[in-house]
This record gives sequence, structure tokens and C-alpha cells, in this order.
Amino acid sequence: MKTRDQYIESLKELKSIIYFEGEKIESVVNHPLIQPHINSAAMTYEVANDPMYEDLATATSHLTGKKISRFTHIHQNTEDLIKKVKLLRLIAQKTASCFQRCVGFDALNAVYSTTYDMDQKLGTDYHERLKKYLEYVQENDLMVAGAMTDPKGDRSLSPSKQADPDLYVHVVEKNDKGIIVRGAKAHMTGMVNSHEMLIMPTAAMKEDDQAYAVSCAIPIDAPGVIHFFGRQTNDKRKFDEMDQGNAKFGIVGGECLTVLEDVFVPWDKVFMCGEYKFSGTLVERFATLHRQNYGGCKAGVSDVVTGAATAMAEYNGVSRASHIKDKIVEMMHLTESLYCCSIACSAEGCKLPSGASYPNALLGNVVKQNVTRNIYEIDRICHDIAGGFIATLPSEKDFNHPELGKYIKKYFVGKADYSVEDRYRMARLIENMTGGTALVESMHGAGSPQAQRVMLLRMGNLPHKVELAQRLAGIETNQDEKK
Repeated sequence: MKTRDQYIESLKELKSIIYFEGEKIESVVNHPLIQPHINSAAMTYEVANDPMYEDLATATSHLTGKKISRFTHIHQNTEDLIKKVKLLRLIAQKTASCFQRCVGFDALNAVYSTTYDMDQKLGTDYHERLKKYLEYVQENDLMVAGAMTDPKGDRSLSPSKQADPDLYVHVVEKNDKGIIVRGAKAHMTGMVNSHEMLIMPTAAMKEDDQAYAVSCAIPIDAPGVIHFFGRQTNDKRKFDEMDQGNAKFGIVGGECLTVLEDVFVPWDKVFMCGEYKFSGTLVERFATLHRQNYGGCKAGVSDVVTGAATAMAEYNGVSRASHIKDKIVEMMHLTESLYCCSIACSAEGCKLPSGASYPNALLGNVVKQNVTRNIYEIDRICHDIAGGFIATLPSEKDFNHPELGKYIKKYFVGKADYSVEDRYRMARLIENMTGGTALVESMHGAGSPQAQRVMLLRMGNLPHKVELAQRLAGIETNQDEKK
């Protein structure tokens, strides 16, 4: 397994093409916009090498029997699913940010089980290819970016009916050596500081969309791959330590737009190529695996937000007020509600035909639906407790100015027991964690709220619930009629 430093050194070897504001980024390492995201991802390597967290952060490969990072593991039982959630909460508590390896982790698991099903039904050899690729990922402890979301264009039209066929990633050529793909993947978390990307279809495809039913693995610096690093709320503050808030680990996951300009993929890295009937299965499995996560990582982040609100109440001199205590209790209740749902969907998981374990899909969707609400309420309460100055603070340059700084320090003082700099830093942390990009990711990461509601309606077994009510009301049910 890689150490934290080995992971960072490995990024220096990549020849990725990355742009930000029209300028090419020559190296992601030490770049002020990207280094915080690298630090956050590096924490996954750090905990895996810490004996204190060995049980959570490592696993035994079912392919090789070797000790590996849990982020490259295929879940073998519900215990693995539960440990995953606990690990995510732990790392989120340490970074208060997205550590970016979950998407690739979930992609590997989703593609693993889907390729098995494809081979069983179609006689293909995708699963064997995937297993060999997985061994390569495990042996080198690679960070894989899961790549599912396409730009989509006109959402009322299928991929093949778009005015521009490249709005969904698709196969443009096949030959005896491999395939050539074209298109783009959007909102790619951690892409620029990963080693590989695992492409998946973004939706269930129909027969006309066979070319878009594609899954394959591509190095992030392969010829024809271009990355456009995205803007984030207050991203230019990364050039200033105090103004950034979470200076070491940044905001969310450093998302980007990844363009694939006729990228060649050898057959041994292709795991789906036209088998459109299995695209929906892959999408649904990935979505469930990814939604399972959110009660872990978001609970960890919310632990930090709750701690920041509690600290700010103390700095402001209001920590003893009963209404403040009640609000903090509510933050804790909402946080634990997220966490227990993720644990429940893991504990209620099942074995798939491939032997891999899979979370309860209904409860996985409940996890993410709750995140779209609870995080906003947790952050709202934090804003209530902290006060309006978290959004209107003068800059770090003003704070540290040799002549002007005295005014900032005079008028932003709080309780005498604490320095004004501590209060300033905590305010910036709260601003960083509870606004802009972080909230949008809580809403739309792993699918929009409506996507979960569709799944809840599909899986909720309403006819059974109606039958339960009818029986208790003394109404003859359809089952009774059949008897």
C-alpha cells in the first residue's frame, strides 16, 4: 500500500492536461487551488498506514489474499459495508472535506457485480478483465475517479437523439486492439489528483443508444484527455491561509470537466461495450453504493460543523444559554440520524450473484434523501448560533495589516478568554463548510433529490402497504380473492 508521501509523489509522474481560467496547470502538486484536495485524498493513505485504524482502513483482497486499502476492496459481507461507513465518517472528521476516493470505490464495486451478471448471461469475458484490472489497482494502491455523469444536453432527448452526439460519452470506433471513445464527463470529483478514471454510462440505455452503453478504465493522463478544473465558492481564497477557512483540506472535492477527444482504450480495459440492457443495472448499483456513503462522510463533516458552532457560541459568550444548547442537541440528532441510516442500509445488505455484498437499495436512497434536507438544517442552525459576521468578515490582509489590523482586532473581539484570531479563524471555517459549493454537493452529489424519490416509489412496495391496511380494516384484499 502507498504511504501519504508516496501517493503525492506518484502524482508528479502524471502528464495530465489540466486547465484553469485558460492557463495550463503544469503540476497539481503544490498548486494552491488543488493541493488542499490532494491533502484530503492523502488522508485515505495516511489512515490506512496507521495501526490504530487498520481494521477500518484496510482489508484482505479476495483475489490475492494480500492486505489492501479498503478503497480498492470489493465488499465481501455486510461487515465490510458497515466498516466502509465508519471509515468515511472517521476520515471526514479529520478533513471536514471530501476525500474523493469514494466514487471510484463505488464504481469498482458496481462494475464488478455487473460484469459478472453480463458474463453469466452473455458468455462475455468482461468480469475476468475487471478482476485483472482490480488486481492492478490493488497492487499499486491507485486512486480511481468514478466517471458517470455526462453533460446530457437536452434532457428530454435520449443520447442518440441529441443534436451533438458527444454530449454523452460514446464509442466512435472499434477495432481488434480496442475502442475509441468521445464525449465528456462532468462534475468529476478528485479527477485531477487521481491515477485512473472508471467510465460508466450515466443512465439506462435503449437499443438506439448502444454506442453509449460503455464502461472502461482510462489513465487520467491518456492521450486525448483534457481536464478543466472547476470554480468553487471563494476559490481564490486558497491563496490566503486564514481567509480560506479549511486551509489544509479545502472545500468539497475539486471537481472538473473531463473531455475525451477520441481516446483509445485497449480491450482489456473495456468492461461494457454496447450491452445496453445492463446499463441500467450498473447505474442503479453505483447509485445505491454511492448513496450509502453519505450518512458516513456527511455525518463526519457535520460533527465538525457542530463542534464549530459550539466553539463559536463559547467565543461569543452565549454557550450557557438554554436555546443554544437545544440547537446544538438538534444538530447532533440530525447528524446521528444520517449516520444510523447508512449503518442500517449496510446491515440490511445482501449478497449478489458475483459474491459481492450490496447495501439495501431502498434504505440507501433514504440516506441520500435525508442528506438533501438534514445538512441544510444543520448548517442553518450553525449560522443561527454563529452570527451574521461569518459572511461579512474583512479580509485576512486587513486583519494582518500593520496599521489597519488594530481596528479589525478591536471590533471583532468576543469573550475575553479567547483571542480575536481564534474567533476569526472559526468564523472562516464555518463560512467555508456551510455555504456555496458544499451545500450544492449535498443536494446533487450521488443524484438529485428527485432521483431518490423515483427509487423510493419504485422500491417502497405500496401495494403491500395497501393490503396491510385493507386487512386491518376488514376489507377483502386481492390476495383473499385469489384464495
